[in-house]
Amino acid sequence: MTSSAVGTASERSLTSGSRATADTRRLGLWAAVLGLFAVATSAAGSWIPSLWGDEAASLMSATRPLPSLWHMLSYVDAVHGLYYFGLHAWIDVFGPSAFSIRFPSALAIGVCTAAVVWLCGRLGGIRFAVVAGVFTALEPRLIFAGEEARSYAIGAAFAAVLIVLLVEISRRPGTAAGWWAGYAAVLTVATWTFLYFALMVFAALVIVLLAPPLRRRWRAWALSTGIALVLCAPIAWFGFLQRRQIAFLAVRESVTAEVVLKNMWFQEWWFTALAWALILIAVIAFVRDLVRIRREGGRLWRTPGVRLEVVALSWMLVPMGLLLAVTPFMAVYTARYGTFSAPAVAIVMALGVRTLARIGAPPAPADAPGPQEGPGSRRGAWLAGIAIAAVVVAAVPVAALQRGPYAKNQSDWNDISAFIRANAHPGDGIVFDDGARPSQRTRLAKATDPASFRNVTDLLLKTPYQKSYTWYDQTYGIPRAAGMGRFDGVDRVWVVELSFQGVEDDWGLSDLRDLGYRETRRVDGAGSVILLYER
Repeated sequence: MTSSAVGTASERSLTSGSRATADTRRLGLWAAVLGLFAVATSAAGSWIPSLWGDEAASLMSATRPLPSLWHMLSYVDAVHGLYYFGLHAWIDVFGPSAFSIRFPSALAIGVCTAAVVWLCGRLGGIRFAVVAGVFTALEPRLIFAGEEARSYAIGAAFAAVLIVLLVEISRRPGTAAGWWAGYAAVLTVATWTFLYFALMVFAALVIVLLAPPLRRRWRAWALSTGIALVLCAPIAWFGFLQRRQIAFLAVRESVTAEVVLKNMWFQEWWFTALAWALILIAVIAFVRDLVRIRREGGRLWRTPGVRLEVVALSWMLVPMGLLLAVTPFMAVYTARYGTFSAPAVAIVMALGVRTLARIGAPPAPADAPGPQEGPGSRRGAWLAGIAIAAVVVAAVPVAALQRGPYAKNQSDWNDISAFIRANAHPGDGIVFDDGARPSQRTRLAKATDPASFRNVTDLLLKTPYQKSYTWYDQTYGIPRAAGMGRFDGVDRVWVVELSFQGVEDDWGLSDLRDLGYRETRRVDGAGSVILLYER
């Protein structure tokens, strides 16, 4: 047999599964089942943790009147505007409880998981698709995003749908104009929802270049992408104008090995070690196959189908690699920005399990029809089963930690609200720590649960957030408020100070003592200290 013939056979053996597909009815059923499973795992316990700063921004923006929201977005948070409008409509129907505002994110993880199952079934087999779907539903970064009132889970869902559209386009004859229109629409809406989603363009570019069915249609891809980017130009412009909003990243979160390798996708060390082991196994197997193709005279970019490893690794590495490369020159990175690449991480982990399952098995025939689950051996089946069980077991305590009462950046706003509701008397005043940055200010407990503070007067409030140009309240200092008579006739003042990572604030306490108040009670919380000052 000639070298070229050998190379062609080798390439067929690597891509025979990518040209066929699992039974679409069964695949659709499994996608729906695992999508519902993902919704349940993300929503379970989501009502337990207190809201925190970023979620307060979501809730407070979404509950303000629409004219006020438009006004705010012209100054800050324009890049989150589409999400805020969507959440505004959701709250109008389902209310502003913690579970309610977090549930859209759980639904998004369900869509994301269903899309991953469909994708892996189209490029592999049912069993492999199910494993990838389970991993997606349980991946720490995704299950965290699924119980947070922010847009990151929605970005992950859009990313999975975008990749599915590319793969479906690769399998369809003709121009597939309707599919390309859908691709452009998803890219546009996703980028309006989260500006950095535009980095998925580069992942798609790599996939298009390395997959012949898509490379032949590169003009259609370029046109669709170009239209989407033009439609996203306004949000990019607003993001540039409001770029100072993320300047805090330069001092808040350094890009270290721990941040990238653990915090971005896995969060806890035990899951991190297991996940990277499976990823390494998958990458080694892929590199080994590429070396074999090369030795036999073939080329990856000449293979007739779409290789799942190319799709998943491009999606996983390219967007975040570009963001990390830019970060030394401008502060643009935080670990949660990796959420829309997290589904690809779950797929690569599943590829590692598939590699384990094939240990000790004979190679599949080059011309084997249908999607290749891969011939297995007893040893391989045991190894794969152990790996799957280990991932599931490792994910459970991570999910439990994420759903503790103080899991959100040590926020204990639920406790603050409950204490003030139970102990404040009508006519009492309250002073919140205004020395912290806006997203950590304890007054956000009142903004997110105003009913619990009906017995107290906010002595420092200048402009409530509903009338402010930004998402949070504007306030006076204590001396200014005292000069305006705000403390006249107020004999009891509750003070809520931030206590974060062992450091307790004492903002305003000396000013209160100068006004003749003395501390008479103290309650230490998980992330705050509540003090009672009386004349």
